[in-house]
Amino acid sequence: MDAHDRTRNRAAAEGNSPVAPQDEDALLARASSYAATVDIAVDLDAVSWEISDRAKRRAGVCLYDGDGSVTIRLTWDAYQSYGWTEFTDVIRHELVHAWEFQQYGESDHGERFRRKADEVGASRHCRTFAEPRVRLRCTDDDCSWTADRHRASTVVTDPADRRCGTCGARYLVEHVETGERWETEREYENARERIGDEW
Repeated sequence: MDAHDRTRNRAAAEGNSPVAPQDEDALLARASSYAATVDIAVDLDAVSWEISDRAKRRAGVCLYDGDGSVTIRLTWDAYQSYGWTEFTDVIRHELVHAWEFQQYGESDHGERFRRKADEVGASRHCRTFAEPRVRLRCTDDDCSWTADRHRASTVVTDPADRRCGTCGARYLVEHVETGERWETEREYENARERIGDEW
């Protein structure tokens, strides 16, 4: 396929069509078609496409198989938040991971990834598409550090021995929807009980 064909195919896949994919099957079909227009040496015959209905932080992920094939899993909620035009960036980002894995047997967000992402116009990171479940806040009034979290990791459930990422003071955890706060594991357990089904 020459450059002219790629440009024509990209215009068609990017969707000068006013109709955006309305369901998961349509999104997978359009993502696969769009991938064929991206100027990157990925063996698309070795790429499978899936939808995730569960992911809250990742708009997409590239999963690697030992035989050189990959699965690109796209997040439906991210697509609904971004819309098609912005979501094409997610597809290009995951294609860079597929390219790196197929070429080098590994992939991360290092320098090689950054160079190839720049070549295809892919961002290194996607904007958040879901509200965080909890927010970490520094307890030092002179520090404005915060960090959002979506899951109840030990950073969230047992913050007593952990410190602010900027100044080193203790932090507290705040449940975004209810405003419940805690600084210890015991306080977390009590807050979780009060929050109940709204967790």
